[in-house]
Parts: sequence; structure tokens; C-alpha cells
Amino acid sequence: MQSPRVVHFTEDNNEEGLRCLLDLVGELRDKAVIRVAAYQQRVSRYYNKKVSPRPLRRGDLVLRNSAVADPTGTRGKLAPAWEGPYKIKRVLHPGTFKLETLGW
Repeated sequence: MQSPRVVHFTEDNNEEGLRCLLDLVGELRDKAVIRVAAYQQRVSRYYNKKVSPRPLRRGDLVLRNSAVADPTGTRGKLAPAWEGPYKIKRVLHPGTFKLETLGW
């Protein structure tokens, strides 16, 4: 017993269907991009709901990411991920600081 898909198959209908799908590929991609962007927005909203921003001021103690200090990546994966502590000497822009080492 053959399946309905095999029984009703014709070469002409198949070619026509493939051409229609080929014409709609750009539109399908655009819809997928929109759907992914909407999903990412929902995820970031959910994640950021629990984050409370804390502004950093002059005199605060901070740690510096060691990957920033070594952009070539020659330190290896077992090296510490953070350096410091450093003291904020001056706030240049929100998120950009001049740091000074502590003389311990």
C-alpha cells in the first residue's frame, strides 16, 4: 500500500512548488531574523530584570579583566582571569576609568 504522498506526486507540481519556495527564501530568512531578534530581546529583558546597576565613583576599588591587559592571549587558560585590586583615580566616561595601583 502506497502513501498518499507517493500516489499524488507529479513532476510538474513538484517543480512548481520548488520554484515558489525558491521565490520565498528571502522572505523566510527575514522572518527568521525578526523572530531571533525578538527572542533575544525577551531573554535580555528577563535577565536584566534582576540586575541592579551600581555606578562606580572615584576612590572605589575594582578588579581589571586580565584579557584586556593581554590582548594576544599568551597568558594561557590557567592564568587568573582578574587582576587587582585597583583604585579608581578618575572617571573619564561612564564605564571608562583611569586606574591606579595600590601601594600595599
